[in-house]
Amino acid sequence: MLSLCYGCGLRLNEVLAVRVGDIDGERRLLRIEQGKGAKDRMVPLSPTLLAQLRAYWRAYRPDAWLFAGRAGTRLAPTTLQKAFTQAKQRAGVHKVGGIHGLRHAYATHQLAAGLPVQRLQRLLGHQSIHTTLRYVHWLPSAREGEGMLDVIAQLEAAHG
Repeated sequence: MLSLCYGCGLRLNEVLAVRVGDIDGERRLLRIEQGKGAKDRMVPLSPTLLAQLRAYWRAYRPDAWLFAGRAGTRLAPTTLQKAFTQAKQRAGVHKVGGIHGLRHAYATHQLAAGLPVQRLQRLLGHQSIHTTLRYVHWLPSAREGEGMLDVIAQLEAAHG
């Protein structure tokens, strides 16, 4: 769940609302249905993240919701928030902040890798460019490019 949140720049409720059928493995896209503002959008799935999702599916065989509770129902937001807090503790991270920080990190890392801000705006589902710019905490000199859509692979390379 946390990899999907960071790897696609999703909001907490968007992660919890993902259904198995929302994943288009052939085109490497994830459909976000009725995100904030009741907008649908498609976001790219990196090869690394798609492989992780496939491994998860093979292990757990979810039916409707990708991340379901014991009764097959949609998980509560507190479940993902607790998982994030536990992951931070295990990693020794003491910085204050919630799961939405993963979305901010995604935006910052994509722009730092050269993704055009207008494309990032569409990926995040923002109507206003000003909203997107609030997510950027550090931006090196701008350069053209597609960005580093496979941010998960970069994490694995950096941290083994």
